[in-house]
Amino acid sequence: MSEAGGDSRTKTLNFNVGVLGHVDSGKTSLARALSSTASTAAFDKNPQSRERGITLDLGFSSFTVDLPDQLRDSGGQQQYDSLQFTLVDCPGHASLIRTIIGGAQIIDLMMLVVDVVKGVQTQTAECLLIGELTCPCMVVVLNKIDLLPPNKRQSAIEKMTKRLHKTLEGTRFKDCPVIAVAAKPGGPEAPDTEEPQGVPELIELLKKQTYLPKRDPGGDLLMAVDHCFSIRGQGTVMTGTILQGSLAINDTVEIPALKVTKKIKSVQMFRKPVSGAMQGDRVGVCVTQFDPKLLERGVVCTPGSLRTLYAAIISVRKIGYFKGSLATRAKFHITVGHETVMARVTFFGLPPAGVSEPPSDTKPPPSLPCSLDTPFTFDREYFHQDEYVTGQGETSSGPDPEQWALLEFERPVTCPSLSLVIGSKLDTDIHANACRLAFQGRLLQGFEDKSYAETALPRLRIYKTKHKEGQVERVSDDYTVIGRNLFKKETNLQLFVGLKVTLSTGESGVIEGGFGQSGKFKIRIQEGLFPDTKQLLSSTSKKKGKGGSKDGPANEEEAKADSQPVSIHLHFKRYVFDPHKKMVQS
Repeated sequence: MSEAGGDSRTKTLNFNVGVLGHVDSGKTSLARALSSTASTAAFDKNPQSRERGITLDLGFSSFTVDLPDQLRDSGGQQQYDSLQFTLVDCPGHASLIRTIIGGAQIIDLMMLVVDVVKGVQTQTAECLLIGELTCPCMVVVLNKIDLLPPNKRQSAIEKMTKRLHKTLEGTRFKDCPVIAVAAKPGGPEAPDTEEPQGVPELIELLKKQTYLPKRDPGGDLLMAVDHCFSIRGQGTVMTGTILQGSLAINDTVEIPALKVTKKIKSVQMFRKPVSGAMQGDRVGVCVTQFDPKLLERGVVCTPGSLRTLYAAIISVRKIGYFKGSLATRAKFHITVGHETVMARVTFFGLPPAGVSEPPSDTKPPPSLPCSLDTPFTFDREYFHQDEYVTGQGETSSGPDPEQWALLEFERPVTCPSLSLVIGSKLDTDIHANACRLAFQGRLLQGFEDKSYAETALPRLRIYKTKHKEGQVERVSDDYTVIGRNLFKKETNLQLFVGLKVTLSTGESGVIEGGFGQSGKFKIRIQEGLFPDTKQLLSSTSKKKGKGGSKDGPANEEEAKADSQPVSIHLHFKRYVFDPHKKMVQS
């Protein structure tokens, strides 16, 4: 276990609380009111955000309390003496949703800040969604109660609490605690002499909600760096949060964005030196001979553990509140790891029941049922979808069928495998009162080759089914008919030779080749034509011979008779990424 206290006598458990909410709900004031020790990255170091009074980056600050009783009882006593809350102040501003998602995987508890006067707003709902995807528990803080007239304050708080519980009913946070505070009575301009209201009660509530987070020191190191500065005579300090794995003095780490490796000279946690740290900890890591200007935000990892991807395959689930459809070839903002980048999306799923079985040599083994949680594999065939398919059809209302998506990034992204992926439409108008988060998933397969379209995608067996229809022109003999209207004049008929067709009268045949110059073709009927078919076809050609010209029927009646007789049906599959565009029939 990492020792935050510098020596083995005092050990501090670090517990990360994400402070989320709509812009201007008072998140930063609340973090300030709660914090005694602010770490280097706390409270908006960004000058732009100071001017505008809103948070533009993850801010970190902390305060330490005695270890709560429930942690002593659950074995925490042997490991820890005190509990440190690290507050991760997440930006509420619309376009900065990516920052929240980037920091989400280390948040143990979410504090959702709601302006008691305004209630749930667009971004409040989005923060809730991100919480559902990334966090096991939540506390709702109703802020700015000082703005309510004292005589109506209690009833207004009760009303808003009721409304929030109703909103949360269908989520994983139903029945979560709601508490009312005034983090900065009188607003941002008020003098600091005004005491915050309800903050000691909030600290007690947070203590009650803590648990021993599952921290895993194993696996590759991944640390999210949010600030970088140099200390004269010592080197460059990178402060951040360890998302996975652990680090220790003398470890070598990689800064993948710059493709450089550095050795760790010293480690601090909240200004106290430690020998090492692990997942969930906030640390400052000192390295030498590194220019801090090169890295303000980013990730540091075990050398070689992160991959830079040009495209990826993810499992995909639509977010219920998203109103639009999710169409193949549409572009979405994809947030993965600590990056948000535009990507073109192709949706695909399991073949529809009974539509088309894979050719016999590639059928999945019977041990792989096509149920939910079907693992993705290149050995299986998948069906190309024009859009994401929901389970809420006109005839059915069930869970969405299992689906995947291919993401083709506009620029390469660096991320760990199995990352959480969120697709959004961040260009939607922030005032449109619409959820901009569209889908979520896990990264299953990444393509690191720049020319993945030629090298990797042909392995991806996503197919479309095609159907062409033509007519029988005439009978040549008992085993051969001439067809028309199946191909255009300029079509290369050689590509279709050997493909099976069926006649509307029931016979099956094979395309043998072209006939003449006008796109007509010969079909060989191996079993021979049925007598009824021959009769039907000979009667139409007789009619044709009577009054019709060589090129077509003489009058409308004959045209009708001509359009009725026997149609030819050609069904085949084509793999979307097959460079040879081959037609396949099972």
